[in-house]
Amino acid sequence: MTKHKVTLIPGEGIGPEVAVATRRILEAAGVQIEWEEIAGRSDNSSDQGKSVNQAAVESVRRNRVALKGPMATAIAGGAPSVNVALRKTLDLYANLRPVKNVPGVKSHFENVDLILVRENTEDLYSGLEHEVVPGVVESLKIITEKASTRIAKFAFEYAKRHGRKKIHAIHKANIMKLSDGLFLKSVRVIAAKFPAIEYKELIVDNACMQIVMDPLQFDMLLLPNLYGDVMSDLAAGLVGGLGVVPSANIGDECAMFEAVHGTAPDIAGKGLANPTALLMSAALMLDHLGEQKTAQRIQSALEKVYREGKRTTRDVGGKAGTEEFADAVITALKQK
Repeated sequence: MTKHKVTLIPGEGIGPEVAVATRRILEAAGVQIEWEEIAGRSDNSSDQGKSVNQAAVESVRRNRVALKGPMATAIAGGAPSVNVALRKTLDLYANLRPVKNVPGVKSHFENVDLILVRENTEDLYSGLEHEVVPGVVESLKIITEKASTRIAKFAFEYAKRHGRKKIHAIHKANIMKLSDGLFLKSVRVIAAKFPAIEYKELIVDNACMQIVMDPLQFDMLLLPNLYGDVMSDLAAGLVGGLGVVPSANIGDECAMFEAVHGTAPDIAGKGLANPTALLMSAALMLDHLGEQKTAQRIQSALEKVYREGKRTTRDVGGKAGTEEFADAVITALKQK
């Protein structure tokens, strides 16, 4: 069996707890991983005010794959986002968000099965802003043909490999005619090379309305960075929230798989956190590493625990703690 070396960034708040639970489950599944554990946030003055730990960046570059827990980001002030810094520094240009119902988790819709592909390196979400004069702030929306083309290529190639039939490109080109217009022009060039995949376009506000009215009409969504951030969380809400969906950030050289829910400081250290999102992200990581069978075993065991509903965590209506939930998944794994 292949042994993999993986950078582990446990994260903050409940991050270390869900990371420990996820590691236990992966070990029980028999996957061979040598973990290189390291903090994501810098406390080193040599990093010159940067929020991200440069040693973590170097570790991911060296190992080419990382698993990451949640990291806090200050609102309207404070240090820059560690999450954004890692994605940009490592050029993890493709954010992949599968959104699918988990058995036993209450939601407004059934049979949701969406893939959101979000450009991860530019657009307004990059946070390129400055104060022009007191009381006037300018933010820069950068859209390039290069980034738009490569994210479109990633999305259509993913669709072809995984048997997806339809892609909607999401935009606001009716107003931002140059920036979002360039995004659409770039995507159309790639779409023309994949005639077997149905290609459509939707204005972002209409897309938000359509997805909450009938998510089953969608297969894959392809989005610039900011719209992708908003709509991926919106889509997660259709199936129970960020606690039950995975996330992957993929580049040409390396990939980082992460839980994108909050750090939940109110329950940190109490053994109450739900490790599902990080575990599902770890399953995506295993699939990326060529361990598809193990990834499927873990996903099946996880779904069995939810389907039975006896040892789930409080956020989904159960009474189990983090470790009890992990034990339940491990028991289900052994029954396979």
